[in-house]
Parts: sequence; C-alpha cells; structure tokens
Amino acid sequence: MIITLLTGKTSKLREQIKNELNIDINVKRNSRAKKMTLKIDGKNQIPTLSMPTLASNKLGFNFVKNNISWIEDKLSQTVKPEKFQDNERISIFGKELTIKHCPEQKLGVQIDGDILKVSGEKGFLHRRVKDFIKKQAKDEFYKLSKAKALLVGCKLNSVVIKDTKSRWGSCSSYGNINYNWRVALAPYFVIEYLVSHEVSHLKHQDHSKEFWVCVKNLYPEYIKGKNWLKNNGKKLNIYE
Repeated sequence: MIITLLTGKTSKLREQIKNELNIDINVKRNSRAKKMTLKIDGKNQIPTLSMPTLASNKLGFNFVKNNISWIEDKLSQTVKPEKFQDNERISIFGKELTIKHCPEQKLGVQIDGDILKVSGEKGFLHRRVKDFIKKQAKDEFYKLSKAKALLVGCKLNSVVIKDTKSRWGSCSSYGNINYNWRVALAPYFVIEYLVSHEVSHLKHQDHSKEFWVCVKNLYPEYIKGKNWLKNNGKKLNIYE
C-alpha cells in the first residue's frame, strides 16, 4: 500500500512539473537518499530528480523550480545544436517554407510564396533565419495573445520572445507573457494551445480545474497541442 501511494505521489509530481514548469522530467524516490539531486540523462536528454522516499511533492516541485536555470544550462550542453540549412523545409506559424539562399539578392529575409529567401553570405544564413523567425514570433504571439486575452477579460501587458530550452512559455502576475521562439516552428494547433495556456494564466495563476476550463474555452482541441509538445517538443530544441 505504501509503495502504491508513493508511486502515485511520484506520478503526480512529474505531471505537476510538466504542466506548471513545462519540463519533461523523470522523478525517482530513493530510500537511501538524504537530499534531493538533479542530473541529466545523457542518452535521452531528460532531467532526473532523485528525492528521499518521504519527501513531499511540494519540496520536490520547488527544488526543480529553483533549479530551472541549471537544467537549461545542462540541456544546452548535452544537445548537439543544429543550424538552419539551405533547401531545408521548415514551418513558421503553420506555413510550410523552403529555405533558399539567394546570395546575389539584397533582400534580407523574406517570404516569396512557399520560399523563404535569405540573402547575404552563407555563413550568416542560420542567424538571419533565426532572427527572422524571432521577429515573426514577436508580432504573431502578441497578436494571438492579445486576442485571447480580450476573450477572457484580462489585460496583456507585454510579450517577450525568449531563447530558452527548458520552458515553452511563462506568464507573470504582472500580465507579461514569455514565449520560446522555437515554438513558432511547431504545427499551428500547438501554437494555439500554448497561447491559450499562457493567456489562461492571466486569469488563473495556478493549474486548477478552473484554469483548464479556461484553456479549453479558448481552444477546445488543446489536448492535441499539449500532447504534441509532450511527445515532440525535443524536435524544436535541436536549433541553436
């Protein structure tokens, strides 16, 4: 019975960390452990929390929350980053595009039909594509967040685009929402879910039943987007 209860507590803690901190993590309870520790599974690139058997979920959650920066730093060291390449096919806010290096043209970066044209030296292609996506993300995430904030009767103060690998988004009690620029590369239904998630935090700063009702009201198919991030989010983090 005790083992069953502890297994249930561990599962609940893992889900809480995933839902509230947007971190995919393994949680292990160890009867020999005297303190909590974090390490990164080098093979699967997933952080693992080890904790004493009887330690509370609240302590475990706060320990992970206070060490988000460490987790992010370690993940950035274990993941071999990739750069955007000429002729690579990507999606930006649901629009499928092929990156095309156009060294002779002086156009910066622009969308022409289903082609993302990038001028300048080839060595700068990745940076130019990334900067373009971040600018698009700034505009689009603000527009989507503003529209959904109006639907729930809340004020959106600002939208900031972050370059992190530990969280997809976050919302402060001051009405500021942060988004990971890489989410712009996800399918559009994933973007809809994440925006609905973060905007719902403008009204509910927790993950209560009322919070998830708010998410569902903003985007009825939110489960689809939530599951995609859970199962495929690592694909977005390959870009440096």
